[in-house]
Amino acid sequence: MTPLTRDQIARRVARALPDGSFVNLGIGLPDLVPNHIPADREIILHSENGILHLGPRPPAGQEDWNLINAGKQPVTIRPGGSYFDSALSFAIMRGGHLDISVLGAFQVSGDGDLANWSTGAADDIPAVGGAMDLAVGAREIWVMMEHSSRQGQPRIVRRCTYPLTARAVVTRIFTNLAVLVRTEAGLVVEEIIPGLTLAALQQQTDAPLLAGTQAGRGLAPLEG
Repeated sequence: MTPLTRDQIARRVARALPDGSFVNLGIGLPDLVPNHIPADREIILHSENGILHLGPRPPAGQEDWNLINAGKQPVTIRPGGSYFDSALSFAIMRGGHLDISVLGAFQVSGDGDLANWSTGAADDIPAVGGAMDLAVGAREIWVMMEHSSRQGQPRIVRRCTYPLTARAVVTRIFTNLAVLVRTEAGLVVEEIIPGLTLAALQQQTDAPLLAGTQAGRGLAPLEG
């Protein structure tokens, strides 16, 4: 059993994005997604600091530090792309113009609650940015994250213990172990890494999990 690397998680997310969609990328793991967009698809990537139609990261030594994403990393811009001020960027985020927002998270609950701006610790530096605007403005919220914290604690929980960003907004979760979809019945496991059973995944997940529709013939393998 080999968990996916961060780049493999990003590749899986990139493959799932629909052709022609407008997609916001949050800070952290989502920054890797532009490097893995399939060549046969046009996906318009948005960055909160005011860029539309992001491209992959530039090669080492060819960075333009006047062109950075919301995580302050150098990026490229695809033909037809543009950059603009924060007022217009937040109008895009709040105005229902984004099909999907891909965000990192500290915790996600089984009900789709999102906690991604603060751990609530006394020495924590809150960094809400535009997360709350995105959580209510985008049509879908996808989360990509490690399945467990560095301390080995589940990040997919029955109830979030960290301060909430928004309630019941997360629709899909991509981790280094599985792909989950939130449904009315609960969190459904659609894909799982080879060698990991649903029972073993449940041991690393606080929220209850349901097998996907392919459970009768084995869950779809999650491969990077």
